[in-house]
Amino acid sequence: MTQDIPRLLEADRAEITVLVDNYTDIFVPSQKSVDVRPPFALDRPLLAEHGLSCYLTIHANGKEHRILLDTGLSRGCMLHNAVQQKINLEGIEAVVISHGHFDHIGGLISLLQRAGHQVPVVLHPDAFLRRRLKSPGKEPIELPGLDPITLKQAGADILARPGPSLLASGHLLVTGEIERTVPFEKGFPGMEAWMGDQWVPDRIADDQGLVIKVKGKGLVVISGCAHAGIINTIRCAQKMTGVSHIHAVMGGFHLTGPLFAPVIVPTVEALKEINPDYVIPMHCTGWDAINRLSREMPERCILNTVGTTYCF
Repeated sequence: MTQDIPRLLEADRAEITVLVDNYTDIFVPSQKSVDVRPPFALDRPLLAEHGLSCYLTIHANGKEHRILLDTGLSRGCMLHNAVQQKINLEGIEAVVISHGHFDHIGGLISLLQRAGHQVPVVLHPDAFLRRRLKSPGKEPIELPGLDPITLKQAGADILARPGPSLLASGHLLVTGEIERTVPFEKGFPGMEAWMGDQWVPDRIADDQGLVIKVKGKGLVVISGCAHAGIINTIRCAQKMTGVSHIHAVMGGFHLTGPLFAPVIVPTVEALKEINPDYVIPMHCTGWDAINRLSREMPERCILNTVGTTYCF
């Protein structure tokens, strides 16, 4: 990496509430000391969908910084769950888009329209690419995407950054484009992007993660889908911060479905070598990978459910 890496400041503590994920279960109890499950409240049901959104509260120097990562698949799921959890999204400092796929941007326009003021939206420039999924023997399917004009009209202050940057007064690192060195993490076969005047294989270069350095604990690494690879994402966080210990890694690891089945074992083995205190797989990690992580790392792996708050 040739770009300058901004220095990430230590946070006193951080809380991450999952507003959107693929899985909900009101009977799952807290499994470790860090996961606080939503109260059993039948009058305030939470919704799940194929998407991701996380609400971050970072505490540093007596101040609180609130950042939203991604906005789920639909226009309403994230907003519904925020209301049910009594979270005021109008108080966020910024929205970070992990990448421009439909299951991470669905609630963005609704959020901006309700905010009533301009909201910084941090993303990689490639998040605006036209994209499609081309499966063998099937017609390509063009995917919903982001339109910068519509975003600006809705109230977005677009901050398109290919490289790393800081939010939350220097206490949250947005990785920008992630260096890819792990041989078994090869991206998403079949994805294409419109570049120039043709469809080409899509590296999904806009895939980026978030990193928090928690005082006395180490790094908390959060991915959207980890299309760059969750191991590449972790190594990028370590390299950028100079901190080797991973306190927690969480988010989508994109190991679901037959295309990614061969990647599960080497990913789990690499995670065991990295030895994080907590592994919290969500969204596109997939049933088989989550179960293997639970078997191989039972003292570290936490089953996520919508509405859970992680306190680091």
